[in-house]
Amino acid sequence: MAGNGMVVCPQPEAAESGVEILRAGGNAVDAAIACALAQTVVDPMMCGIAGFGSLAVYKPADGVHEYLDFHAPAPRAARPDMWADLVEGETRDGFGFVLKGRVNDLGYRSICVPAALKAYEAAHAAHGRLPWKTLCEPAIRWAEEGWFVRPAMYAFWIDEGTMGRTSSAERLAYTASGRALYCRPDGTPKRIGEPLRNLDYAATLRRIADEGAGVFYQGAIAERIAADMAANGGLLDRSDLENYRPVRSVPLEGSYRGRRIATNQPPGGGVMLLEMLNILERFDLAGLGHNTPEYIRVVCEAMKRATVDKDRFVGDPAFVEVPLDRLTGKDYAAGLAEAIRRGEKAEVARLQPADLVPKDTTHLSVVDADGNCVSMTHSLGMPSGVITEGLGFMYNGCMGVFDPRPGRAGSIAPGKSRFSALCPTIVFEGDRPLLVLGAPGGTQIVMGVLQAILNVIDFGMTMSEAVSAPRFSSTSNAIDVSNRIPRFVTRELEAQGYQVIRNPFGHTIAWVHGIRILPDRLDGAADPGRDGVALSA
Repeated sequence: MAGNGMVVCPQPEAAESGVEILRAGGNAVDAAIACALAQTVVDPMMCGIAGFGSLAVYKPADGVHEYLDFHAPAPRAARPDMWADLVEGETRDGFGFVLKGRVNDLGYRSICVPAALKAYEAAHAAHGRLPWKTLCEPAIRWAEEGWFVRPAMYAFWIDEGTMGRTSSAERLAYTASGRALYCRPDGTPKRIGEPLRNLDYAATLRRIADEGAGVFYQGAIAERIAADMAANGGLLDRSDLENYRPVRSVPLEGSYRGRRIATNQPPGGGVMLLEMLNILERFDLAGLGHNTPEYIRVVCEAMKRATVDKDRFVGDPAFVEVPLDRLTGKDYAAGLAEAIRRGEKAEVARLQPADLVPKDTTHLSVVDADGNCVSMTHSLGMPSGVITEGLGFMYNGCMGVFDPRPGRAGSIAPGKSRFSALCPTIVFEGDRPLLVLGAPGGTQIVMGVLQAILNVIDFGMTMSEAVSAPRFSSTSNAIDVSNRIPRFVTRELEAQGYQVIRNPFGHTIAWVHGIRILPDRLDGAADPGRDGVALSA
């Protein structure tokens, strides 16, 4: 393979950090961890060391192809019925529930067990080449020397929230540390181009660089976290930190038009991706035409059926028996495809749906000169807003997506992880990786990754064309479309009885970042809806 490798992600500063590590002799895993740590600095509401995610590693020379899943589990103090009487509604796209007092959405009780840092360290220990401390250095430098507010970051910071969900600005300003770091004197978020520095986080990262993740999970940082949680009524305690372990798993595999699709196991979104690809394999998508009314109808009906199955069946496999063989089976998909061919509309049930489009989470894709590949999506969920004084990082808000109604696949239970649409994916052509990709974007992640794969395989697009083409989605009974999809297209869908909701953004519905691996070069692309880059080493 030509070239010395590539890093693609939504933040130029983080991509630079990953490329620096590749140029210093690190492999794809080293570069991915350095990039991820830098992302926790320069995009502090999208991800963090107190977040969660899913990481794919492919190392052909070592015969390694595995996932490290680090979905943040509910603290041991959580109970299935603790919020059952507080339910006010469910978001339209299925990305969480609205409760009285927003107890699941903002503040200390919204926090699940921090998972990300331990996973970064575990991935490095298993597959890295350079010293751990070296991988931490770029992130420390960004925190100490500073960066600035980017356009996509600012767009998220001023997101107003809807139907009872908390605005991003309120999350930023929830603690004194957040206000000092990210807000102007009047309490509003800092504007595009304004400088940012986080010396508290730099100090935290230095301790982690010197002492490893143990200081966060068992040592001095763990003590400060536990004390803060206890003082403010949090569910998280010291034992949650001490007992957390990421999960190593084999890829969940399927096929699409002769290509092998390797994605993540539940509670990740890979099962939805494979189900949709299996359905769509039964249609001549190229013959329908890209983003024609019939193409959108067919793909959206596949999306709706996968969403219905996700809501009913998919949860943490340690707590829920997920019928994977059925959901990812070609025969099951054939029956669903025939219903779509007959014009049947799937019904996606929502509890008093509230309108919310998630914009959190981040992603990175890395390929090195030896053909090693990493695809990692990581997040804070809808962030909690909590920053422990002096530590500099924000905690996840993962309790907000659990179903507060007991007895369901997504219900709360101590130690249980909730469904996440994260689906870092590698597509193979024969034995050769063809695509390394993934996306941020809440529930829309799987829908964005799906369309990028279809764009390459069915329509012959380059990586840049595939991630830039206008997207649509249906995770409810409505169809959401990018504003670049013409109204003469959506009018035909409306004439068929579909509600079409037009997003004012032209680049939206997840933000896909990927690398297409060609025999003589790497074709990488960052979604134009974010601020990212594809940098060659």
